[in-house]
Amino acid sequence: MFKKLIDIKLAKFIIVGIINTIVGTAIMFGLYNFAGCSYWVSSAANYILTSILSFFLNKHFTFQHKGSTIKSAARFTVNIAICYLLAYGIAKPAVLCFLSGQPKAIQENIAMLAGMCLFVGFNYLGQRFFAFKEE
Repeated sequence: MFKKLIDIKLAKFIIVGIINTIVGTAIMFGLYNFAGCSYWVSSAANYILTSILSFFLNKHFTFQHKGSTIKSAARFTVNIAICYLLAYGIAKPAVLCFLSGQPKAIQENIAMLAGMCLFVGFNYLGQRFFAFKEE
């Protein structure tokens, strides 16, 4: 199983992830710190907007999935939603617990960063073995 996780698909996923991370980080932290949006609005906007790009890049470039676009888009959407809720749902209370004495803005910025990290791991597994799984 471990050998199956470490291959060219992982390298391509990382390349796509770097692109999405740069764009998404600018969106998320820009909305939170400069536009005054909440933690949930800022992080959700990041994943909604970058998920569209991610779907097409990962379907065609990373996993070269030949299956139905509608079926894979539905699976991709479910995967993104579950990964987002898990990652950010875990990150915020964990960081708030560890940084309870810090200002809210610091807590939530660190929580968003932690959520990003958790999301990457959950998302790779979900895309590889659910959204774009080999038939």
